[in-house]
Amino acid sequence: MSQLILGVSIALAALMALNLFRALKGPTVFDRLVGVNVIGVNGVLLIVLLGVVFDRLDMFIDMALVYALLNFIGVLAFSKHLEKSGQAEEPS
Repeated sequence: MSQLILGVSIALAALMALNLFRALKGPTVFDRLVGVNVIGVNGVLLIVLLGVVFDRLDMFIDMALVYALLNFIGVLAFSKHLEKSGQAEEPS
């Protein structure tokens, strides 16, 4: 079981690295926003996996939910900022 969790954790870390590249080098602001959002989702999955490893899933689920809510609110706030600043229009 621990080998499976280790493998999944490494795969998630690799996906987070790929999304970090997208967040840093994305051609548009929206690609960067999606990259950051996917990193947050993968972070939630890693928190849950840590809960399984430490056999304290109840506590880690609560932390993962708080982190997911913060990620969601952050993406919404940044999207609202882009809308108000006029950068939300697609380039033609």
